[in-house]
Amino acid sequence: MKYHIWTLGCQMNTADSQLLASELEKLGHSAAADPDTADIFVVNTCVVRQSAEDKAYGRLALLNEMKREYPDKVIGLMGCLVGVRDPLALRKKLPYVDVFMPPSQPEPMVDFLKARLGEMEMIELEARERERRDRIQDGDYSLLEGELILPEGERGKLVSAHVPVVYGCSHACAFCIIPFQRGIERSRSVGEIVGHVRSLARQGVKEVTLLGQIVDRYGKDIPDGPDLADLLRIVHSVAEETGVERIRFLTSHPNWMTDKLLDTVAELPRIMPHIEVPVQAGDDHVLETMKRGYTTDQYRQLIQRIRERIPNVAIHTDIIVGFSGETEEQFMGTYNLLGELKLDKVHLARYSPRPNTVSARRMEDDVPEDEKKRRHEMIDELQARVVGEINHQYLGQRVQVLVEDQHKGKWRGAHPAEQDCLF
Repeated sequence: MKYHIWTLGCQMNTADSQLLASELEKLGHSAAADPDTADIFVVNTCVVRQSAEDKAYGRLALLNEMKREYPDKVIGLMGCLVGVRDPLALRKKLPYVDVFMPPSQPEPMVDFLKARLGEMEMIELEARERERRDRIQDGDYSLLEGELILPEGERGKLVSAHVPVVYGCSHACAFCIIPFQRGIERSRSVGEIVGHVRSLARQGVKEVTLLGQIVDRYGKDIPDGPDLADLLRIVHSVAEETGVERIRFLTSHPNWMTDKLLDTVAELPRIMPHIEVPVQAGDDHVLETMKRGYTTDQYRQLIQRIRERIPNVAIHTDIIVGFSGETEEQFMGTYNLLGELKLDKVHLARYSPRPNTVSARRMEDDVPEDEKKRRHEMIDELQARVVGEINHQYLGQRVQVLVEDQHKGKWRGAHPAEQDCLF
């Protein structure tokens, strides 16, 4: 059977789709070159913004039409739309969906497909899986804790891969639905993470990015466990042994970015000088309403500490415009903060209330959509000028680029600061 996975949202969803694809191929299925030829369809969803949720429902409506014509085709729904609780309401709303998978959990689809197999098919499946493992690396590949066999289309071709290190989130910003949909913080064991990185290296991956909703909180849920700086040192040693050239991590939070972590990044050569640390807004009242836990001045001080400790660092941030009650003056605080700090990249979003969050339950979405769009465009234009100034510094220089793939006829990659390069 052929499968097709449509992935929306963040890097964690990308990693989850990769894991699901790997599990499907263990069952003997293969990726469909043309989605229309697939027998198994999975929509891996994001609900951080209303626009992403709308896209998911749009795709599901098309799959519903297909299901009416081809009832034997399998439809799976995965990710934050499903969440970690029993999706009873979704099951009633989407009766044509065969399998509901919480984030990072491919097991329901695996179990569903295995249940369709007879005894002889199960025996053949187990034999194929043993043969498949043997083919991965010169006949002597053994799958250890945490290791991942990449999907056939990526094995030996994938340059950069994501490695989840902490699932869920326990911080609960006022606007964020992630704690409700992905559950509380759960750190993976060091052994599992090391196994994952080793297996990726064995299959040709040259760059790994350690992922967490708040990655700096890695290990906080493990008594006397390692923190992110300790983990980075371990992964760096593994990278030296296996040939992984670059290590990144995201996303950070200002409250948990320690000097120990920054010094580790500065010291270890395979950890890229690249920090993702969202500010979200440049006004103290808005930050307090968002329940972010810091002030704009504390954020300024953090940026100064990062730049002092890590030479040639690239700093990326997130901004939400039009949050509940945001005035023009408060928005201009954000605009002026970005103009002052001149960060390397801004991930920009217009606020949309999400179910169950504090802002949806207690605050009014009172900034008109046209005004949100205007503020979005203003920051877009400002950041374009800032990036132009930053990129101008590279004129006449040679930089090392890790080439990933082709895009519109040109090779694409990133230099250590993770600025995209086309050539």
